[in-house]
Amino acid sequence: MKDMLGREELITVDKALEILEKHIYFRKSAEIKLAIENSYGMIVSKDIFSPENLPEFNRSTVDGFAVNSADTFGATDNLPSYLVLKAEILMGEEPDFKVDKGEVAKIATGGMLPQGTDSVVMLEHTQLIDEKMIEVVKPVAPGENVIQAGEDAKKGEFLLESGRRLRPQDIGALAGLGITNVWVYEKPKVSIISTGDEIIPANKPIKPGYVRDINSYVLSGLILNAGGIPVKKGIFSDEYDILKDVVEESLSNSDMVLITGGSSVGTKDMTARIINDAGKPGVLFHGVSLKPGKPLICGIVNNKVIWGLPGHPAAVSVCFKIFIEPVLKTLSGLKEDRLEPYKKTVTAKIDKNISSSPGREEHIAVYLEERNGELWATPIFAKSGLITTLIKADGTALIPLKKLGVKEGETVEVRLF
Repeated sequence: MKDMLGREELITVDKALEILEKHIYFRKSAEIKLAIENSYGMIVSKDIFSPENLPEFNRSTVDGFAVNSADTFGATDNLPSYLVLKAEILMGEEPDFKVDKGEVAKIATGGMLPQGTDSVVMLEHTQLIDEKMIEVVKPVAPGENVIQAGEDAKKGEFLLESGRRLRPQDIGALAGLGITNVWVYEKPKVSIISTGDEIIPANKPIKPGYVRDINSYVLSGLILNAGGIPVKKGIFSDEYDILKDVVEESLSNSDMVLITGGSSVGTKDMTARIINDAGKPGVLFHGVSLKPGKPLICGIVNNKVIWGLPGHPAAVSVCFKIFIEPVLKTLSGLKEDRLEPYKKTVTAKIDKNISSSPGREEHIAVYLEERNGELWATPIFAKSGLITTLIKADGTALIPLKKLGVKEGETVEVRLF
């Protein structure tokens, strides 16, 4: 069934995502082996196991004296334990002696415990009597103030599963285990094609009737944040043959294609036709019950996803977050992050009444601020096409499909940028 403009009726966001999921064949990127210093933010492609015990020896966690804990039992300020100071263990040194009953060895944080000891008495719980004897005023239990060999990681222990994004602390742990190279997925390449006879490069002087390219910059940042590599193809005229050639070339050397500026109804709207002509199955849907972002097009050509995005930067950002980012993360090899919903959404009270048309999901740019311990969202209303709105916004407040709006003081979900 066609709408008034000759297009298929709009579908809901959920329906669009369902269609996308049914048709996509996810091809993960190729695997490469990288030095860990070049692997921050990359996705692990092979499970990683510990090659050794960490630490390889019993290690002190405090400055003090390595002891046999039995020699300190019952020690108090009034009735201390008197122990003989046998030696001092230097950092990076493997003790070549044994501590016998009634003896201690001075040790620093990180030092290796000598044979015959099982715990460390903190320095502040001792008194030096002379060069050869100390008194202990507080007892220690076996293993106290000590990291046991293999306590951090045991040889063969599972560490990181494939599909996980490497964080700085992950890289640090690998370095500590002597793992200096890891297998990761290459970042997927995403081609960005800007269309429109009125679009000029950002470094060119503006002329009447023209606008500078914005969307390729917005999309490049979003792609980088999502773990991809943006490939700007340039700005192209709204001519079928020109656009078809660059689309086909982009499909041959990238993992996903984004066309921005050509998805609204008009005499020069050729994006859907080009997608259908490029290969099968072609366009999956054209038009979503979403504001901003209604004219979104999604298609698949030879198992690669191709998108026709609106020209409005705010709509581009919303469409990317809802539709494109999840696909891109899957292409990158990233497995589902169980904390993802909590990282990028907050709840806040809206400070103005907002009306919404029924039958569409609406995203309103908002500014967040704390008031008396509560988070409030202030809507940032602007006419379509204004480009500085998103600079002032912290995210978008979601008005669900079936709601007619929200009232002042009502709690809304805010999706953070």
